[in-house]
Amino acid sequence: MSESSLVPERQLVFSPGLAATIGLEEAILLQHLQQLFEHRDAQLRDNFAWLNISRDYLLHSLPFWNAVDLHRISRSLVDKGVILVESPPLHSANHLLFALNEPAQRAPAPTPAMADEPAPTRRSAGLLPVHWSPSEDLLQMLALNHNIPRQFALDQLEDFIFYWRERGETSHAWENKFRQHVLGNWRHQQQTTRSNASDFDVKAPQRLGREWRPSEDALEIMARSGIDRDFIDQAVPEFILYWRERGAAPKELNSKFIQHIRIQWARYSSGLEHSTEPKRIVNHWQPSEDVFDILRMSHIDLDFAKSLLPEFIVYWKDTNQAHTSWNSKFLQHVKHHWAKRHQLQQSDQSHGGQQGTHPTGRTRDRSLEDDLNDTSWAS
Repeated sequence: MSESSLVPERQLVFSPGLAATIGLEEAILLQHLQQLFEHRDAQLRDNFAWLNISRDYLLHSLPFWNAVDLHRISRSLVDKGVILVESPPLHSANHLLFALNEPAQRAPAPTPAMADEPAPTRRSAGLLPVHWSPSEDLLQMLALNHNIPRQFALDQLEDFIFYWRERGETSHAWENKFRQHVLGNWRHQQQTTRSNASDFDVKAPQRLGREWRPSEDALEIMARSGIDRDFIDQAVPEFILYWRERGAAPKELNSKFIQHIRIQWARYSSGLEHSTEPKRIVNHWQPSEDVFDILRMSHIDLDFAKSLLPEFIVYWKDTNQAHTSWNSKFLQHVKHHWAKRHQLQQSDQSHGGQQGTHPTGRTRDRSLEDDLNDTSWAS
């Protein structure tokens, strides 16, 4: 306070439960606005009690916030459905026209100065109606703050109505009583569920039997992934042995098996594709797409490379040799002949075309016998 005074400034109070529900800043501003109905005249319109408060008053009574803060927090209250606002944003307007988002009969009672207007009154205490039901706001609050399903809360309604009508008591806060009733039953159910779960947990897990087989759903999933059925059947004994040695099988056994098979199949497929075991060439052997990609990057004509394939296969079948990578051998073979072709073309041009330059590069400076016996590309 800038000036000393015997009367301290008014303290701000807020509900911890409300702050936990809508936020600390929102709870402080809401309860501050709510208290204004006790000292200011409200106007009844559309069944809501409206107050028009100057921005300067709010900044003076809430000095720890600026106009931007007030706009942000009031906007949050509007978004949460707690208040209604019909004035421009507080950071640009000089007043706040608002109403609590509840019917006027639940709003605070007006001051005597409003006697000439229809006076909103509080709801008086009374017996619980036979067809009473909780508001939608209460059901949403139970779901958001306590994770209580809507249907669970509604299932408690019949017992709640029967109990309080039997007692014959009156109240003006049946929604609050219903909230406490639902919370009590919900906590009791949660404790019972945890107790039952602990009874099941003490049981020792069962060992996996030797007769176990994956379910039909699991087999269908693996089949859609292109995994061979024989490969799956051969992997079952190893899988059973693994979990028997661990002493207990997992609950999600089929999921574990699918994961195990997918890993093993990937390793198996990769091993086939990148095997380091030497093999003989077969009649129908074809180079991989990677080979043609390398040839393209080397600017080697693909038709030229494909024309060399029959000769390449015949040669290596006749030698009966085995190699780990026929792709590498074929690349070496094609590059060797491609280089020889360009050497011949350059040689023809250096002779002024006297020997003739055939586009296929078959014109030779060497003897036919030397060319036929040249197997340097196969080394």
